[in-house]
Amino acid sequence: MSSNVRAYNKASLFLLLLFTFVFSAGNLHADYKWNLPPGLPEPVIPQSNPMSVAKVELGRHLFYYKKLSLNGKMACATCHRQARAFTDGRVTAQGTTGEIHPRNTPSLGNVAYQPVLTWAQPKLTRLEEQLLIPLLGTQPVELGMAGKKKIIVRRLKRDPAYHSMFQAAFGDNKAVSLENMAKALASFQRRLITANSAYDREDLSLAAERGAKLFFGERLNCFRCHPAPFFTDSLTHVGLGFKEIAFHNTGLYNLAGKGAYPPENTGLHAQTGQPEDMGRFRTPSLRNVAVTAPYMHDGSVPTLAQVIDIYAAGGRGSGRSNPHKSVFVSGFNLTSIEKSDLIAFLTSLTDETFLTDPRFSDPFTNPLK
Repeated sequence: MSSNVRAYNKASLFLLLLFTFVFSAGNLHADYKWNLPPGLPEPVIPQSNPMSVAKVELGRHLFYYKKLSLNGKMACATCHRQARAFTDGRVTAQGTTGEIHPRNTPSLGNVAYQPVLTWAQPKLTRLEEQLLIPLLGTQPVELGMAGKKKIIVRRLKRDPAYHSMFQAAFGDNKAVSLENMAKALASFQRRLITANSAYDREDLSLAAERGAKLFFGERLNCFRCHPAPFFTDSLTHVGLGFKEIAFHNTGLYNLAGKGAYPPENTGLHAQTGQPEDMGRFRTPSLRNVAVTAPYMHDGSVPTLAQVIDIYAAGGRGSGRSNPHKSVFVSGFNLTSIEKSDLIAFLTSLTDETFLTDPRFSDPFTNPLK
């Protein structure tokens, strides 16, 4: 790895470690052994839901449990597949009733470090609350269990294995509840930490090394919205005194030449009503990006090569002149070799151990030994 890239990485990791050291004394969840990759700070954990091994394992089982859906054929894992870094490979998701969703399924990798959840909902900041939306929501229908809270609890209580796991995780005979189910699922998802790629191991090919120089250079400005080590500018962790929350318009649309986006996907604007928020979406992490196609909030870009082409052009089609477009989407020139190098670097962010780690796998087909 070049001295410039290495210096950038070490500076980023030094700051994260410094923050973690300073604030670790106040971490209420220090008893849980995270065994984090080198350089990563601890995630922020709500006091009402401290981490535990039993809770994480219960959450793993619930994540793959298809009886949490209306038709008994879908689970959280249906739309969040481990081999795809917990995305689904579809343009947009499809619910248990067959309803097609307006947005692409985001990765759950490092979700514990995300200050806001989903593409454009700034008020959703806790996994315990957010994960009830796919379970109980109706716009769109996902797992389809709206109005069926008692049925969910009844199904879990009737399963002796779940009854035992809830008791182990929460410590009483009345532990089986929707609230505790949400806590366990949130704990499992917070454990989905990924940072063991070739990039992290400083084991880049020559092409990826050249691509890293492009990525972290001011000519392309990729790092402005995707800074290391999390490769997103939306971030929170134990050592950070404030949440870094960012939403950007990347110039994909400019309907009627007035900056509008498709009505079902107006981004942050749908929550705030502010004109300048039209088309602004949260920055996704680029970790494991090579296995999470298709791309963008609506899954409208099939390949990484096409994503690069859009940014090189300063947007897509008429979206290039969108008045609300981010200042960092200004366009750049790349040779074909440079483009290949950049893709090689992005591919180096794939964490193969994360995609195959048995701790995150389906417990019904791959029980832990």
